[in-house]
Amino acid sequence: MEMNDAQGSALPCGRDIETVWKQPSARAGGEPDGHDPGCEYCAAARESLAVLREVTGELVAEEIQPPAGFATRIMSAVRAERSRHHMLKLPSTEPGEVRVSEQAVAAVLRSAADSVDGVRARHCRITATETDGAVRVRLTIAVGYRGFHADAVEDVRERVRAAASAHVGVSLVHVDLTVEDLYDAPHHRDEAPGL
Repeated sequence: MEMNDAQGSALPCGRDIETVWKQPSARAGGEPDGHDPGCEYCAAARESLAVLREVTGELVAEEIQPPAGFATRIMSAVRAERSRHHMLKLPSTEPGEVRVSEQAVAAVLRSAADSVDGVRARHCRITATETDGAVRVRLTIAVGYRGFHADAVEDVRERVRAAASAHVGVSLVHVDLTVEDLYDAPHHRDEAPGL
């Protein structure tokens, strides 16, 4: 025996819940379809439906405010996702193309710059040149005014070039370094700060 939608939502008294939903209160003259206005099943269903209407009404009326910084976090995620799609073509002798995220390459190059005593890498921007597999790098760094030595900038340039070649497989045609900040740093990496 098949059961239609009305039978599936029928109350024990035989009336379907949709009818009770459309007619939430008994009228003085009785129900339009001749059903007993004092039916306990219909009364219980009306009570439940009244609670449901009240709760959904409160939810509709409630003004929801996003948590502090929500928009900033969303925009940071959007920017990060966008930057992941900037791909750098790597030179390859095999058929097809090999590409790597510019964000990943920048992380490798910043790490190489950080390996120089008295230097902290900040921002790294990579631009592919017309030459296949060659790139230009713009890197900003902060230097420790006590742990920094005059040759450190050239050391950073050499280590960034070496990392690009050894770990990424690209050659750098130009490394533009900008010192944008100073910080308090020990003379050597193994010294405690402030000595």
